[in-house]
Amino acid sequence: MTDHVTTPGPEAHQEIDTSVPHSARIWNYWLGGKDNYPVDREAGDAYTAVFPGIVTIARGSRAFLRRNITYLVAEAGIRQFLDVGTGLPTADNTHEVAQRIAPESRIVYVDNDPLVIAHARDLLHSTPEGVTAFVDADVLDPERILAAAAETLDLTRPTALVLSNILGHVADHDQARSIVTRLMDALPSGSHLSINDGSRGIDPVFEQAQDAYNESGAVPYNLRTVDEITAYFDGLDLIEPGVVSVPLWRPDPASATPEPVGEHGGLARKP
Repeated sequence: MTDHVTTPGPEAHQEIDTSVPHSARIWNYWLGGKDNYPVDREAGDAYTAVFPGIVTIARGSRAFLRRNITYLVAEAGIRQFLDVGTGLPTADNTHEVAQRIAPESRIVYVDNDPLVIAHARDLLHSTPEGVTAFVDADVLDPERILAAAAETLDLTRPTALVLSNILGHVADHDQARSIVTRLMDALPSGSHLSINDGSRGIDPVFEQAQDAYNESGAVPYNLRTVDEITAYFDGLDLIEPGVVSVPLWRPDPASATPEPVGEHGGLARKP
């Protein structure tokens, strides 16, 4: 087994600020995790008081990721994953899903949050046949991400780029699209792009709760329209059913009929 954390960037020296709510810790709280602080639970409770459905969105997002990874390994034959903005470890992390099906899978996680970095070792329990690694880098720095990922992944082989609930933290949509384009340009034909993000224009109560959160002093998360999320996949071949509300993306046949939520995502192949 090979697993490691790359040399930390300057962000790693930031102290964990427990006085301001943080999205990764609040998300962890909504998913039932323990890696959060009172300020995060207070912000999470304030959010759910306005919009209880956020817990359903959080869980639906995780299930969407699980189904994406399962498809990529079992049907598309992908064995390399670059998961940017991974957040705090929870159940069914990318490497766990991928390596259950293909133990030789190689996964690189990327994040620059101090608390995520502190828990990075929890993401590094690879199978003996596979590899997991953690890169300390900001989504705004695709060049560092690619350089560090190349230490673990063979970027001349098809790779899945995973951007789950991270692009909303990039304030400018054009900049977010540019980041996606730069990362995908570095990957060969046969690579895939998986994206899901909170969507605007679907649920006004969700938008009200998110706007209030963004004004709380926490790092803002910007909801995108469905058209904006779809634009991330320009030039790629979308896998059916395209960009849809996350519970509607290839739902488990044995599950109840899914209800759409204010989060959209999709998966596409680079021709």
